[in-house]
Amino acid sequence: MSPRMSSQIPPTFVLVHGAFANSFSFAPLQAELGLLGHRSVAVDLPGHGFGATYPRAYQAPQDLEGLAIAPGSIKGVTLAANAAHLIGILERAKENGPVILVSHSRGGVAATAAANARPDLIDRIVYVAAWCPVALDVGDYYAEPEMASVDAASLGLAMVGNPAELGLLRVNFRTADPKALAAFKAAFLADGTDDEFLTFLNTFQPDENLDVGTSADRAQAATWGRIPKTYVRLTGDASLPLALQDRLIREGDALTPDNPYDVRTLEGSHLKWLTDPAPAARVLGELAGLPGRDA
Repeated sequence: MSPRMSSQIPPTFVLVHGAFANSFSFAPLQAELGLLGHRSVAVDLPGHGFGATYPRAYQAPQDLEGLAIAPGSIKGVTLAANAAHLIGILERAKENGPVILVSHSRGGVAATAAANARPDLIDRIVYVAAWCPVALDVGDYYAEPEMASVDAASLGLAMVGNPAELGLLRVNFRTADPKALAAFKAAFLADGTDDEFLTFLNTFQPDENLDVGTSADRAQAATWGRIPKTYVRLTGDASLPLALQDRLIREGDALTPDNPYDVRTLEGSHLKWLTDPAPAARVLGELAGLPGRDA
């Protein structure tokens, strides 16, 4: 039978950040979850949070030439390393009861890889406008019609250095270039104030790893497909458009027709659910009462 997660032992929400982000992104959401009586853990994937590199050249006044060649700790970090780290967190969380794994954006790739490997550790997996590749590798989706509205060139205005030489992606989020800032705001938080946008931007770190997986890391029916799953659509998301979110839902449902997504919808942009977290906290709280994975 499927144990209800609203039983005597409450679930732990394990929160996985997206690209260039870290556990700090979830502080407002965790406050809301805590006030609703829910336990949560925000994860820093390898090379993120206090494991990140902030070169002196990134400080003010900036040295862009130095920033373009400074080494970064995230070089060489792989999706397998992210998944292994996340599995370690899930193992510890599972000792305390049911686990709801929540991922955002690129964090969905790590969450999917962990679910493929250890479905026994996850009672429900939740994607909030997050990547869960099924039919294609992540990079290949960018050539699909659903991603046609994403202006990758404008988002690259603040790129620094050569990724092939650095072994990582580096973005100068401390730029004052009005075109770059406008592109970031349009992509991530068009429905927020300028102050909200700049505050969130200052939680980003400059470096991200290059590995988003291969076809072997796509959702697998035999493992990932056994876990109850929810997809939270963000209607105003410009960096992971709603059309792409809906495609990922359709592909996941086709892969596991007997275990389709529980679909929820929130208004707002890619980051609005984190800057104004009360609606998202209520949705997650509702999921704590849904049936969990078969025992």
